[in-house]
Amino acid sequence: MQSKQHFHLRDIILLALIGIIFAVIYFGADFIYNALTVALSPIGYGPAANDITMGIWCMAGTLSGFLLRKPGAGFLGEFLAAAIETFMNGQWGAANFISGFVQGVATELGFTVTGYKIYNWLTVVTTSLFAAVITFGWDWFKNGYSHFAPAMQISLFIIRFISIFIFSGVLVKIIANLLERAHVVRKGY
Repeated sequence: MQSKQHFHLRDIILLALIGIIFAVIYFGADFIYNALTVALSPIGYGPAANDITMGIWCMAGTLSGFLLRKPGAGFLGEFLAAAIETFMNGQWGAANFISGFVQGVATELGFTVTGYKIYNWLTVVTTSLFAAVITFGWDWFKNGYSHFAPAMQISLFIIRFISIFIFSGVLVKIIANLLERAHVVRKGY
């Protein structure tokens, strides 16, 4: 039982692969974020670009957690992807380290609540909820969400939760299930 909690070489390789793949995806999501900001700013919803894309930026942690099923996997996968994006010269620079830390902790808490024993749709909901609440709290301070009108804050939170639930929840669960069915990773890896 003890060895299940430790990271083995194959776990580290899988985390590295997830980190690299999602760093590239995160780098590409920066362009989507910029385009959405430009498109939504004239109607007063430019800040929503961050919330629309937040689900994409939380995927590495959730996928790492679902595939490795070990304490710390969600955090490490997310932080590693953010760190690699930083070294790819992502537009957020070193701030990616902080964002990766916050998103990784948020995702990890979703797995912690289920005791690292349940990897079903309940876990999708818990990881999505924790990621939405904690990252929204971070943006409350970092991006000045506290200065928005209450209706705008509620709209942004709902958009964020939906984005995280779809991308970091449903899509990641489908990817994990497909990888298990294709025997790329073992169930309960």
